[in-house]
Amino acid sequence: MGRRGNNEGSIYQRESDGKWVGSVSVDYGLNGKRRRKTVYGKTRKEVSAKLKILLRDQQRGLPIIIERSTVGEFLDKWLENSVKPTVRPRTYASYSDMVRLHIAPALGRYQLTKLEPQQVQVFLGAKLDTGLSPRTVQYCHAILHRALGQAYKWGLVPRNVASLVDPPRVTRPEVQPLTPDQARRFLASVKGDRLEGLFTILLTLGLRRGEALGLKWEDVNLDKKTLVVRASLQRIEGKLTLSETKTDRSHRTLHLPGLTVAALKAHKIRQLEDRLLAGNRWQDSGLVFASTVGTPLDPRNINRRFQKALERAGLDHIRLHDLRHSAASLLISQGVHPRAVMEALGHSQISLTMNLYGHVYEQGEEEVANSMDRALTGND
Repeated sequence: MGRRGNNEGSIYQRESDGKWVGSVSVDYGLNGKRRRKTVYGKTRKEVSAKLKILLRDQQRGLPIIIERSTVGEFLDKWLENSVKPTVRPRTYASYSDMVRLHIAPALGRYQLTKLEPQQVQVFLGAKLDTGLSPRTVQYCHAILHRALGQAYKWGLVPRNVASLVDPPRVTRPEVQPLTPDQARRFLASVKGDRLEGLFTILLTLGLRRGEALGLKWEDVNLDKKTLVVRASLQRIEGKLTLSETKTDRSHRTLHLPGLTVAALKAHKIRQLEDRLLAGNRWQDSGLVFASTVGTPLDPRNINRRFQKALERAGLDHIRLHDLRHSAASLLISQGVHPRAVMEALGHSQISLTMNLYGHVYEQGEEEVANSMDRALTGND
């Protein structure tokens, strides 16, 4: 029987087996390409219904899969339609980079519907063999798992093959907080430094680096001794950009210790001096921690300044992020409740705080037992 065309597409019955076949032109991919999507059925009515569903999904902006479509084509569409509208720009850029640099070159050529767990497992092993860190390989697996999970929800694949693959095990780096004595030595080593206020905030408040660099003076009230964390300075597509905080809990108001207030007041005076020296070269970004001409500070320069400060203090090398761990450990050692520490750090769940700093809490538990002995026996 010949073809019959209508607004539902082209429908015909094959003379060889009598099966009804329908096809329709649909958009696929980010470049506006159009391809023919073919469906099959026992009756013309069944085929017509399937074509109607295809056209309806296309009108609603849902993805249409072509049998020969590749993993790479799907990932492009997934990034644009599913990831980009729902995550922060930095997260999208990170996903996009992992797809472009690692996942697509290795798996992009395979047909989406024919991707096998063995191919994913070989991909992960090959990435480890190239020297990529286990954490990065695990991240690649997580992104692919999320993408294929969406493909499964959309009915594009019969299963999520990434869920059948074991990602590499990642060992959490050991937390290296400063002791109270080391923390005092560190603060002494940055006294009078142009970034004294920044390092003091990182140590006393436990802010993330991006949160501290994203602070604006309008977020700081030195009279009331409070500070509001609203944004984070991140490098997105090579450009330093202010973006939303990591989570809803990351948006928080913190009370400032006296030494932090003093450091910020001194920093404000230094910044006014920078502004006068810069003259018309000054770019008023409103940032608390800015360059000598008012522009955002490059996070990489902060890391270098931090290592020099550690050397001056006679301290071993630690990561800048360990100042955040140090803040938490110092609070815990002073008996601050875990939930208060969680709120100060902007953690989304108290379990995260306990998992990170459980060893510090365990040290305090012995003192709890000793305190109970003293209370009930009267012995010191």
